[in-house]
Amino acid sequence: MKELMKRLSLASGVSGFEGEVRDIIASELEGHVDRIEEDRLGNIIATRSGSGPSVMLAAHMDEIGLMVRHIDKKGFIRFSKIGGISDQMILNQAVWIHGENGPVMGVIGSKPPHRMKAAERKKVTTHDNMFIDIGAESREDAEELVSVGDPVTFHAPYSELPNSRFTGKALDNRIGCLVMVEVLKRVDADATVYGVGTVQEEVGLKGARTSAFRLNPDMALALDVTIAGDHPGMKEEEAPAKLDGGPAVILTDAGGRGIITHPGVKDWLLETAREEDIPVQIEVSEGGTTDATAIHLTREGIPAGVVSVPTRYIHTTVSMASMKDIKMTVDLLVKAIERL
Repeated sequence: MKELMKRLSLASGVSGFEGEVRDIIASELEGHVDRIEEDRLGNIIATRSGSGPSVMLAAHMDEIGLMVRHIDKKGFIRFSKIGGISDQMILNQAVWIHGENGPVMGVIGSKPPHRMKAAERKKVTTHDNMFIDIGAESREDAEELVSVGDPVTFHAPYSELPNSRFTGKALDNRIGCLVMVEVLKRVDADATVYGVGTVQEEVGLKGARTSAFRLNPDMALALDVTIAGDHPGMKEEEAPAKLDGGPAVILTDAGGRGIITHPGVKDWLLETAREEDIPVQIEVSEGGTTDATAIHLTREGIPAGVVSVPTRYIHTTVSMASMKDIKMTVDLLVKAIERL
């Protein structure tokens, strides 16, 4: 799983441009499932057919990123944010602009602090005061390499750390993609299992909505990451999940405006964890939401829940997670599906 995790993290896949991630998933699942399809919106749907109930495992493929918005006469590039990104994280990052003829390296710059007034230095530089420098000398020079509308990903290494931990970009939600692939490889059940790599989750849960409407499964789980708050600056009550504590079963997110996990799905997951002696962490969240929010309101309603891998520093280029948690998450899902 380590090598696949690295490939998924390093792949580019800003919302709406998930093709590279989709190709990795398809190649990994070839020969492990009965059918692999790509729908009109770009979701990948891998099916393991069975005679029992159907369950949808949804893992979004997209990552936060940027998009080229304007190229000025000197060749500097202004950009828009795609997904929820803190301006504080963007400044001074190296990036790849994915142009028609291949990726182009650039760096994000701004007014240097040496020329800022004292009041300016105390403020976070906002993204509209930043630009991407690709070394071009003019607009015409830049336009030979990039165009308005090109997606931009952050250039960041993937590194393995002690204690089975690792760090990299796009762990939200390439970790979920890894979990989905590994479950489909291992599960041996009567149930029909749909593994869906969804598109455009970070900008409105779009792929989950359309794929769930098409499949109309008996139940569904969103596979995602959740905030691990076991580091300085966080209180346990704000983010109780921690690394190496096992998968987080989300009972509520966005203060109930997102999903309130179906009681049957909750009992199914927690009973499996208890009987199989798999550690789990229970979470009630007031923060963000996942694909399950769109899925459970599809058609006449689909019983749904969320299983997440605790991850530190989400939506940055240095997110951190534990392979131990990933393995426990895969174990929980395989055992749960085999009980259906």
